[in-house]
Amino acid sequence: MNLVRLENFVSVENLSADEVNALIARAEYFKRGGAVPKLNKPVYVVNGFFENSTRTHTSFAVAERKLGLTEIPFDPTHSSVKKGETLYDTMLTMTALGIDLAVIRHSENNYYQPLIDTKENEQANIGIVNAGDGSGQHPSQCLLDVMTIHEQFGTFKGLKIAIIGDISHSRVARSNAQLLNKLGAEVYFSGPEYWFNEDFTQYGQYKPVDELVGEMDAIMLLRVQHERLSNEDAHEKDFSKEAYHEKYGMNQDRYNKMKDNAIIMHPGPINRGVELASELVEAPKSVFFRQMQNGVFMRMAMIEAVLRGRKLGGLE
Repeated sequence: MNLVRLENFVSVENLSADEVNALIARAEYFKRGGAVPKLNKPVYVVNGFFENSTRTHTSFAVAERKLGLTEIPFDPTHSSVKKGETLYDTMLTMTALGIDLAVIRHSENNYYQPLIDTKENEQANIGIVNAGDGSGQHPSQCLLDVMTIHEQFGTFKGLKIAIIGDISHSRVARSNAQLLNKLGAEVYFSGPEYWFNEDFTQYGQYKPVDELVGEMDAIMLLRVQHERLSNEDAHEKDFSKEAYHEKYGMNQDRYNKMKDNAIIMHPGPINRGVELASELVEAPKSVFFRQMQNGVFMRMAMIEAVLRGRKLGGLE
């Protein structure tokens, strides 16, 4: 089996299609009950979530446990970050204490750059796994999404995939659009036009929701991210859950128009009755539950890639 080796895992931008397919194969192997690599030396990891998270945080913790890593508790809200310590100095401390890996979610785009581009005299040397940076990248969500698509269809070439919702604020949209293009899928966008960033036209075209529903193989719904919207934003002030659901959400009528083997995806948390009708969250075409399951196995594959890239735990 092809094994990916990386010093850090911060973005999907520089992954080749071969590396993505190798990660999918490895995650699927773990999901089938394949043997986990045996560590000959202890590996210590901290999970630093500077933004709230349920799925990603817990999923990484489970993945680490399954791989035999030792998680050292770290809560940013009770750390020296609250005293003004920089993220670099926090990671310098972790290096000094013998921590090997840090899984980090942060509100700042590209927070990881100073941590992986260290200068000659800087001693912070810790493997970084990006669990989401601002509106930039969300590599683990993106990879579990493509794993789920591959599990359903066995290929990406020729698939039509729509990403619908709050696109301009979404790291999920950006990561998925980049990677799905690389893998040969056709990407489309929809949702409120005022939340569509023209930068995304390099990955696919924008179309109204009802023009897409019946043609797509996968429909990826995005959460409306109120926490990233300004209180001064006119659209945020006028936002109506009911109006959004009627114009852009997945309701029973749109569900019925989908192709028989098409799937509905959502990164979570779901705003029920906004992006997706509550009664459709666990409907046959919804793979939300499967996405969460797959997250553990894909995050195992990602962490293993960094373990091997850094030769941690005796792995190479």
